[in-house]
Amino acid sequence: MEPPVPTVPPYSDQRQQVGMAVKALASGGVIAVPTDTLFALAANAMDEAAVERVFRIKGRDERAALPLLIADPSDLSRFAIDVPPVAYTLVDRFMPGPLTIVLRKATVVPGAVSGGAFTVALRIPDHAVPRAIVRELGAPITGTSANRSGRASLATAAEVREELEEDVDLVLDGASGALGAPSTIVDLTVSPPRILREGAVRRSDVEAALGTAVEPSGRRPPR
Repeated sequence: MEPPVPTVPPYSDQRQQVGMAVKALASGGVIAVPTDTLFALAANAMDEAAVERVFRIKGRDERAALPLLIADPSDLSRFAIDVPPVAYTLVDRFMPGPLTIVLRKATVVPGAVSGGAFTVALRIPDHAVPRAIVRELGAPITGTSANRSGRASLATAAEVREELEEDVDLVLDGASGALGAPSTIVDLTVSPPRILREGAVRRSDVEAALGTAVEPSGRRPPR
């Protein structure tokens, strides 16, 4: 019988949580981590084999890009190019928080992450644990919701264990999903910017921050 997937309880020291997570990610692992929106399925985004595991675990179309979680605004220029001023306007207003921005990707971002596209979706979560993991790992982590594609998103460690326990290497317990909605995704590679998914941040708030209208989209990105 396979040993149970370890769960780091919420009352554990944050340093212990982060240390175990980084050890697993650095060795190619895939883990479940709490964020400010929902639980995320995290892998080292610079490790293509680990990223491919995320696609297999979710049953996700490999042409569908994975969003990445970063720790600081300075990370934008590491993983994206031609970053427009409006990106920093949105970062100043909504990040850390439930807003994801789509930018032109830097060459360091593996093609597996972007589904072969020229873009990358980046977010700074308003949760100390995933940001600390990114800083200590020295790389962004995937931030797709921790659920099988087509199923409901998961907001607790217990839900993650029930659905994904056999496939993940570690589950970090802790509060997440307090916002009750996924992040809002804004594509900044087009003009005017386009809302790809309206989530926890309202379209009207994005427009107020930018001082201009943004286009809605009927296309809903996979989670």
